[in-house]
Amino acid sequence: MKNRTRALAVAGSAALLGTLMAAAPAPAAPAGAKLASVHGLGTVFYPYSPEDDIRFTVDATSAPWSRPLRAEGGERGLPTDAVGKVTVHHHVTATGYTAVSEGEVDCLVTGGRTATVTAVVKTSNVGWEGRRIGLSVQDGMRGEPDRVGFSWDIANLDTKPDGSFTQPPAGTCMAPAPFTEVTKGGYKVTPAPLAPKP
Repeated sequence: MKNRTRALAVAGSAALLGTLMAAAPAPAAPAGAKLASVHGLGTVFYPYSPEDDIRFTVDATSAPWSRPLRAEGGERGLPTDAVGKVTVHHHVTATGYTAVSEGEVDCLVTGGRTATVTAVVKTSNVGWEGRRIGLSVQDGMRGEPDRVGFSWDIANLDTKPDGSFTQPPAGTCMAPAPFTEVTKGGYKVTPAPLAPKP
């Protein structure tokens, strides 16, 4: 009799727990969910300016759904919204001139060891203020070098009706494949899946 009473009590508790769990709302995204990021400073070898010192500093962390697209209603932003800073440093050996542009990160997306970051330039000594630039970064593993791609010079060109070229700004999270090798320094890419809608 004692065992039967205990069995009924356990069964009743299990049923009550099951009912409470079924009635409870589904949990939101887990607190402290992993955020995508890319951090580092790298000097690259660019074959079209082999003597120049070209460096990219990237400090970007995802901030999903943080940049509203519309004032009212609609989306709260994008899952690729991000914050941080990008600095482009290019010292031209032939002239001794150093071009420096610094931008605020607005987008970051990762896939495995690769990240694509865009930033809107805020300060520049070459007239890039207000321009969005894109960088792709590959975190090399097993002895492979890190790599970087950038959205100007050999990519992102449009032809005008008169046959001349123009270079439009990059769209959010748009950059070519990481086509240059990092020769000094490097990057750490922390991948994460796209965040669910809020």
